[in-house]
Amino acid sequence: MATTKTPKPNYRCAECGHGVAKWFGRCPECQAWGTLEEVGAPRPGLARIAAGAPSTPARPIDEVDVEAARARRTGVSELDRVLGGGLVPGAVVLLAGEPGVGKSTLLLEVAYRWAARDGEYGPTLYVTGEESAGQVRLRAERTGNVHGAMFLAAESDLSAVLGHVDAVKPGMLVVDSVQTMSSPAAEGTPGGVTQIRAVTAALVALAKERALPVVLVGHVTKEGSIAGPRVLEHLVDVVLHFEGDRHSSLRMLRGVKNRFGPADEVGCFELVEGGIVGVPDPSGLFLNKREAGVAGTAVTVAVEGKRPLLGEVQALVAKSPLGTPRRAVSGLDSARVAMVLAVLERRGGVKLGDADVFTATVGGMKIPEPAADLAIALAVATAARDVALPPDLVVLGEVGLAGEVRRVSGVRARLTEAMRLGFTKALVPPDPGELPEGMQVRIVPDLGSAMNNLSVLRP
Repeated sequence: MATTKTPKPNYRCAECGHGVAKWFGRCPECQAWGTLEEVGAPRPGLARIAAGAPSTPARPIDEVDVEAARARRTGVSELDRVLGGGLVPGAVVLLAGEPGVGKSTLLLEVAYRWAARDGEYGPTLYVTGEESAGQVRLRAERTGNVHGAMFLAAESDLSAVLGHVDAVKPGMLVVDSVQTMSSPAAEGTPGGVTQIRAVTAALVALAKERALPVVLVGHVTKEGSIAGPRVLEHLVDVVLHFEGDRHSSLRMLRGVKNRFGPADEVGCFELVEGGIVGVPDPSGLFLNKREAGVAGTAVTVAVEGKRPLLGEVQALVAKSPLGTPRRAVSGLDSARVAMVLAVLERRGGVKLGDADVFTATVGGMKIPEPAADLAIALAVATAARDVALPPDLVVLGEVGLAGEVRRVSGVRARLTEAMRLGFTKALVPPDPGELPEGMQVRIVPDLGSAMNNLSVLRP
């Protein structure tokens, strides 16, 4: 008597979603250890799929109505900048960040501004799966974000959330957070791969069906990536990262993915006692205003997204009592700082082998781009020789291993921003392109020329 074989279960990676027929200790796709989970028997594939009736007929592209898909401003200008103008009806936005960075505070502000438009876009529905409605109300009162068109619901069941949407008929839905929601149609615990995929897919379908903008809050892992399967970022339309140092009030909102606008824009916020406010001109947060120059400081212009920001690089050089001198870095790329120090000693004649070197930025700003190399080099050189750069000087340029100063992008925009804040002199690499009028610009082809151009740096 013939027996039918029972289909074997398959396994799926919790990090990348890759499926395999048997269990491995390590995922063959993303190489993560211990992430394969059993997801049940594989479904047999269909030989053919019968044609079905389309939900809407296809139309020529020039006849498609675009007015219904126009972005709607949230009222928070820095968020609108990152989104590319505002929230698009039917868009699903994933806002990720570390615990305590201010995600819920920001979204309460957005929900309030949206609801305060006197019914122009409809009410807002804020669903929390981590707190009670009373706790959210207390935070909203503290930050002054209470409005009659804001509706709160404390739910963790997806079917209950859909019921609230039917009852309230909101113009915007906020779900805090997607990892706490569970769907009765899927197996697994809340926050697991299967549940996150099912919940996100259902909310995406809801957003597209009703042209309802949906904002999802996502948790991040200790490595800084979004918790859950990688497919989560592919399902949504926009992925935003909310970043900030716990010891600083500055917060940066970065666009990682955006189907409706630029994916490299950055918004700046500041946490204050009354909530969170946008900072349209954040350069002042990263500078120390001084009438005279200070040894060991140099000002550069970094570009965050499309926004030029002035930042101050500080350095301290002191004779080391240790056999191996210390190198401490804050707010800069430690690998690039180590390279610049080696080039400065070899090509610039600044002896650092027996000295401790500390480099940092002001105001919690992070400058990972190579355009700050020359500013790092001059800050360390002036600290070692106890001299000061002119207080109205900005420095731009990438330093190569041979000591050459390489060109950087957007020199005109960087210098224009520096001029707006009162800087009148600049050191720039060769081939800077068109330069703004009214600024004294010196071109430096290498590190030695940069030091010799400033009389205070001469030995």
